[in-house]
Amino acid sequence: MVAAVRVTVVVPTYDEVDNIVELLTRLRAVVPDAELLVVDDSSPDGTADVVEGASDALGGVVRVLRRPVKAGLGAAYRAGFADAMQRGATVCVQMDADLSHDPVHLPAMLSAVEYGADAAVGSRYVPGGNISQWPPMRRWLSRWGNRYAAGMLGLAINDATSGYRAYRAEALVAMRFHDVTADGYGFQVEMTHRLVRAGGSIVEIPITFRDRTRGESKLSYRIIGEAFRLVLRLAWSDLGARRRLRRRG
Repeated sequence: MVAAVRVTVVVPTYDEVDNIVELLTRLRAVVPDAELLVVDDSSPDGTADVVEGASDALGGVVRVLRRPVKAGLGAAYRAGFADAMQRGATVCVQMDADLSHDPVHLPAMLSAVEYGADAAVGSRYVPGGNISQWPPMRRWLSRWGNRYAAGMLGLAINDATSGYRAYRAEALVAMRFHDVTADGYGFQVEMTHRLVRAGGSIVEIPITFRDRTRGESKLSYRIIGEAFRLVLRLAWSDLGARRRLRRRG
């Protein structure tokens, strides 16, 4: 007998009151059986309260995991994945709350995981993928940041910084997701690196990425700099691992 697929969509929030109900409504329309888990870092704008107030109207299972302080994107996902799997999730989805990730792409991503992929990544940089409303400099930074990460780390993936993903729960355990320490772009890169090194398979699904129209972006040059340094650290770690293998051989 094939085990039932239990999907939990994990959405970290901090001051996303303008977007979150619309996102959850659109998610419920395309994945009506999925559990929706909002991981809120004590948003001053009352995001968590708004979600709880709308949960009955949204139908299905909608939960809020409240965290006492703003502790970063990576920490929010680690907490959300752990909570979801403890409650029996077999597939964990991660996506932004700012409506940049269109739920319409999610069924295709879930299908890829259902048919054997350890992870499905919503990719802007495969045929059919697209970015809407980004200025040229941000396009350049994103595109070359991905090429830098893939080249330095030997990742056969076009969009290692994408934050729209579906993971098989067993793959998250195998890659020891709870030990990932990076946040922001770096979190996505380190998760990709760990999955590849654990022998996991990744399928890229083309998406149209739309920049937020409400609220403020969390991206900063500090986050970009941290991701750059993280890639160097991971590349150095890989080099050390190869040297140890050669000595043992």
